Amino acid sequence: MADWNREFGKKGEDLAAKRLSKLGYKIIERNYRTPAGEIDIIATDGEYLVFVEVKSRSDLSFGAPELAVNRHKRRQMEKAALLYLMKKGGADKPCRFDVVCINAAPDADAECEVIKDAFELSGGY
Repeated sequence: MADWNREFGKKGEDLAAKRLSKLGYKIIERNYRTPAGEIDIIATDGEYLVFVEVKSRSDLSFGAPELAVNRHKRRQMEKAALLYLMKKGGADKPCRFDVVCINAAPDADAECEVIKDAFELSGGY
């Protein structure tokens, strides 16, 4: 089951990267790992440096994909993004957090929704 989940997640991230590229994003990194957590996709969109979380669902029995980006996940992403900025630079650019939601039922075409500026830094750093 873990292999299926990993493969399903990778396919979702591939689909998200393609969708973002079609929308004009330039992908900089994928699966950027830090001690604080992982960022699925880091890209630029115009002047913005964008940290993207991809959530995929094969059905909605556990809720919509965007609901999985809870307070804990947002906090993890914020910390990872700050570590990225400290290591790689880019703090001079405006940044935002986007979420890509993939609904991929086995018997239907995948739906891909991009939620721009899904949340802001919560502060306290």
